Amino acid sequence: MAFQEKKQKELLVALLPKKSALDILKSEGWYHIPMETAPKRWPPKTLAFYQGKVFGEEEAYKIRHFGEVQQIDIVPRKELFPDDEKNAGKAENLYYRIQLKKLQTRYAPIISYRPRRLVFIPTTLEKFESAEQINDLFDDSPLENRLWKALKYIGILAERQWKVVIQEKKYFLDFAIFCNNGKLAIETDGYTFHHDSKAKIDYDTWRRNDMELDDWRSLHYTTKQVKDDWTPYLSQIEQKIEQLGGLESPEKFERKVEEEQGKYIVDGEEPL
Repeated sequence: MAFQEKKQKELLVALLPKKSALDILKSEGWYHIPMETAPKRWPPKTLAFYQGKVFGEEEAYKIRHFGEVQQIDIVPRKELFPDDEKNAGKAENLYYRIQLKKLQTRYAPIISYRPRRLVFIPTTLEKFESAEQINDLFDDSPLENRLWKALKYIGILAERQWKVVIQEKKYFLDFAIFCNNGKLAIETDGYTFHHDSKAKIDYDTWRRNDMELDDWRSLHYTTKQVKDDWTPYLSQIEQKIEQLGGLESPEKFERKVEEEQGKYIVDGEEPL
């Protein structure tokens, strides 16, 4: 079943959770995504691939490979993996099979300074071409882009779209900054809809309380504050970082995985 495209988006970063997925890309030139978990910005013109933990200390959490999309088909899983008896229950599940024109390798990998479990990052070709690290790729908010440029300018290594799980509830932080004596969340435009929705007020209040219980400090900035002038809010952020003992080196970061509180994982489960 051929996929009928309307208007292709730009670039999608997708996870390589297994080395076998890279082997297939190199030998057969295709990648697969379950239809039910495909991102909203679809279809992409180009795919790039984020290497998961299984790639080892030297190669994990990097983006090395990418390729222009040639064709997208919709096929049952049994057509992709006809001999996979272990996953026979998924045999009829529908997948996108994305055929690449050619698998290419970046001149320098895009790295993640801290271990992140990413599934998809929809982004632009321009950002992909200039990116040095994962946080350069996010493309959901012009306001966050502006704040990210400001943080980079003064040398603050923050993590964008950082997911935390606190007492089984999932929250995404605009920016997470890890310090030697604590954790700092930076939120932009956090109160935009408060006057329109009582449910939104209740949600944000509960979220704020959960963050406090998990020992997060937080600073909030409106659209106007971010757009007007970098100096005032950057000074506040630097002051808070200093109060928390200065920036933590990424090499010292320990990801909490098995604890009930504070599972610092991004973007859901592996799709394969």
